[in-house]
Amino acid sequence: MINYWHNPRCSKSRAGLALLEENGAQIEVRKYLEDAPSADDLRAVLGKLGIEPIDMMRTGEKRFKELGLNKTSPADELINAMAENPILIERPLAIAGDKAAIGRPPENLLTLL
Repeated sequence: MINYWHNPRCSKSRAGLALLEENGAQIEVRKYLEDAPSADDLRAVLGKLGIEPIDMMRTGEKRFKELGLNKTSPADELINAMAENPILIERPLAIAGDKAAIGRPPENLLTLL
């Protein structure tokens, strides 16, 4: 089962979901803008991705700048910002067991199959 953090308004997110479906994946969709992940959820996914919080953020979002964040902001500050403002989470994001992938490009998601 793949837990898919999805934003239906995003073309990359829609493309990633379609790609997984075409490849027969069982998917549980989480509309993360409506059902925001907690800071602990984010830490768990970051561990599975093996990346730093800044690498899972949409730094070009207006909200990123409004919060005074930058690439050298402390990890906990970035994680808390994503938990409180899920628009800052890079999309799409998929989790399967002990692995996760960011779907940019969408083909990255195929590593979870």
